[in-house]
Amino acid sequence: MTQAIHVTSEIGKLKTVMLHRPGQEIENITPDSMERLLFDDIPYLPIAQKEHDYFAQVLKDKDIEVLYFSKLAAEALADSAVRHEFLERMIAESGYAVGITHDALLEYLEAMDPQAMINKIIEGVRGSDIQRDTTDLQSVSENTVWPFLMDPMPNAYFTRDPQASIGNGLSINKMTFAARMRESLITEYIMKHHPRFMGQVEVWRDRNHATHIEGGDELVLSDHVLAIGISQRTTANAIEDITRKLFADSDYDTVIAIKIPHNHAMMHLDTVFTMINHDQFTVHPAILNDDGQVDNWVLHPGKDGQVTMTHHTDIKAVLKKALNKPEIDLIPTGNGDPIVAPREQWNDGSNTLAIAPGEVVTYDRNYVSNDLLRQHGILVHEVLSSELSRGRGGPRCMSCPIVREDLH
Repeated sequence: MTQAIHVTSEIGKLKTVMLHRPGQEIENITPDSMERLLFDDIPYLPIAQKEHDYFAQVLKDKDIEVLYFSKLAAEALADSAVRHEFLERMIAESGYAVGITHDALLEYLEAMDPQAMINKIIEGVRGSDIQRDTTDLQSVSENTVWPFLMDPMPNAYFTRDPQASIGNGLSINKMTFAARMRESLITEYIMKHHPRFMGQVEVWRDRNHATHIEGGDELVLSDHVLAIGISQRTTANAIEDITRKLFADSDYDTVIAIKIPHNHAMMHLDTVFTMINHDQFTVHPAILNDDGQVDNWVLHPGKDGQVTMTHHTDIKAVLKKALNKPEIDLIPTGNGDPIVAPREQWNDGSNTLAIAPGEVVTYDRNYVSNDLLRQHGILVHEVLSSELSRGRGGPRCMSCPIVREDLH
């Protein structure tokens, strides 16, 4: 495998993955800023880090190479001119295109080495960090009670969303909410300037769009089939846009767009539906009606670069046809129990990370779902989850596959 990025399925043996170990940005969440920063609670950082290290070690013990987002970013920004350009854009996207505050932030961050700089950007920059007056018209127009000139990025440990590997390329995503938009700017610089990736990766869709798409909604079902959620955080027109690009320039010829409820509990497709084996999927029963149906649209290449689209409701039939399988096993979160299923889905019981066909990593707290997976023949590796789960994301959310083996 020589490609910098190579992901042609959700379940091929995972070889390389990108993670972000949660840092001080977690402790920069306050009760007043939780909604702004997209959190429902404040994780206790020392335990969250221990849990994340446990997760990473489970992967390493399976001979999976673990790359760290912030380390890749620092290595990509080793050149001072690249670093200066990056800081100009990061500071502008933080709300300061010109003025005293912009200049103070630039001076403060440029004085650091690349790793300290990227760590500080993710952690967040307080006004009190900068030893000079930053009062200008831009800063006083903001809510002065908020102590940060540059907001922390506590969602960064969910590396699935700012980008998504597809085939030998990736999407660098326009995120939905301001709290996460700057994360994919870091991805852009990693792909453009890190020696491991520069000049070797096709970008199927960049972040410079009005419409938004996030990696939790992008599922690579095979070397020619994708599933993409129409969700709170991925728009239908963004799906059509990336579909046209993939149909024109890749081997992908089928996209299954699946409509899910637009709410915080089910923010992405992978919080309610994941592929875990050649013919097995987890599914949260709440996305299906009483007949087991869900609205979905199958997209194929049409004439002259157009895209054809057909509406369906029988997701099992659609998956059987797209994947050429005689049967599809949909395994319900919480065994479909009306109390257990929503509780375990809230704690990411559906957010399974496949590391090989029929082998997954899950949170230990979802014991009903995990036992059911085992009953269906799945090998389950449980990881610790008391604090990490407070961020509303599971093992799939916390991992961005970079290389997987092809299925045979």
